[in-house]
Amino acid sequence: MDSERIFGLLVAQIRDTVPDLETHPIARGDVLADLGVDSMERSEIILAALEEIGLKVPMVDLHGPRNIGELADLLAAKSGG
Repeated sequence: MDSERIFGLLVAQIRDTVPDLETHPIARGDVLADLGVDSMERSEIILAALEEIGLKVPMVDLHGPRNIGELADLLAAKSGG
């Protein structure tokens, strides 16, 4: 799966998990913490995205990205996309 498709999936998961962000514009350079997403919500978002992608990756492998776009790029690389 490519990075743009994963980014869209992440945005959908963010909006499902944090309803206050439903109409908020979300860009690749946005940081989840800056959007008001706490660590529990972050885990929920990532786990839901991994499940939808069909990817099994230890959470510890996903701590490097600084923003949503970098997270999408990392997940795309791990999924072979």
